[in-house]
Amino acid sequence: MQIADGIHRLGSGLINSYLVADGGGVSIIDAGLPGYWAVLPAELAAMGRSLADVRAVVLTHGHTDHIGFAERARRERSIPVSVHELDALLARGKVPNPAKGTGPVRPIPLLRFLALAIRLGGWHVDRLEEVATFGDGATLDVPGSPRVILVPGHTPGSAALHVPDRAALFVGDAIATVAITTGQTGPQIAPFTADPVEALASLDRLAGIEARWLLPGHGQPWTGGTAAAIAAVRESTAAATTGRR
Repeated sequence: MQIADGIHRLGSGLINSYLVADGGGVSIIDAGLPGYWAVLPAELAAMGRSLADVRAVVLTHGHTDHIGFAERARRERSIPVSVHELDALLARGKVPNPAKGTGPVRPIPLLRFLALAIRLGGWHVDRLEEVATFGDGATLDVPGSPRVILVPGHTPGSAALHVPDRAALFVGDAIATVAITTGQTGPQIAPFTADPVEALASLDRLAGIEARWLLPGHGQPWTGGTAAAIAAVRESTAAATTGRR
């Protein structure tokens, strides 16, 4: 579906992959699930593009529900894939997933997530055989020219990608607008976060970035501004902490 001018999304909002187009082609930000590969050509066509226009796959971090079809794109179409240098080994499956538990769980939302993942090939994701890396503060030479902001916590190399020309901030799992384990909506720390305290502190690095579209890995777009999103995350975290006492 179209999110904004030059930005489309694969997936219904539970597990997101984004397409960003400019005059130089298309960048894919996160590759969702392997099954998204089958619907990618139609979504590109809706943008007036094709697989031949895809110049890059950029990952916000190295979890499997973001790697998705990335290795297939690299292997079959020679599309380069990149991730922050601190998540390169995770994306290649060379280190264990650093996630520390699920947090609160409600059976129906979690089963809905698992069913979607299984149906679209999430039970087996090809890890990357090759992956390029980038560092904090880099402006990537790919369509959209995203600027990298390191936001560690969900994983050590979690990165947000700011595309000023599209007024968009792709936050990966630094902020979710739905919890895949509970169904709770609104800006929050995503489940399966390795270090929630660090993840919350990292949001300070996004303060001051103006973006009409805050686009998470899980959930619907947030259009209330970056500062309001961060405030909502802090409020939801405080409420969850109080509720556990």
